[in-house]
Amino acid sequence: MNSTKIIKLLPYKKPFLFVDELIEISENGITGNYTYREDEFFYEGHFKKNPITPGVILTETMAQIGVVSLGVFLLKDKISSDKKPQIALTSNQIDFFLPVLPNEKVTVISEKEFFRFNKLKCKVKMLNSKNELVCRGTISGMIIAK
Repeated sequence: MNSTKIIKLLPYKKPFLFVDELIEISENGITGNYTYREDEFFYEGHFKKNPITPGVILTETMAQIGVVSLGVFLLKDKISSDKKPQIALTSNQIDFFLPVLPNEKVTVISEKEFFRFNKLKCKVKMLNSKNELVCRGTISGMIIAK
């Protein structure tokens, strides 16, 4: 399954799709990126005249690339036009180190810790374009083809 097909199978659409490209995909992890455009809906109010990407959006980006996209890949033999992936976030623990500003491109790198009984747990980190650590942690979710 290629990256274009994985992105099309994600259960998100603009303005809540935070995956531009998937660069590397394997049974053990995934790497992808996203650029936060200056006209994103959340910048208008976070913060007035000083827009910064909210931590919940950074976490969502890491989940979409690092857990959901990887889960779609891992379930590639069970997903079809009739059976779409169903996703539920079960837990996350993220530490934040640097802000992300409008028009900034980030890269998400995820390593699978385990995938059993349809639960996927990954170590995930986000880097900015200077290769600096923005945030890192673990994210878990349930992923099934239904």
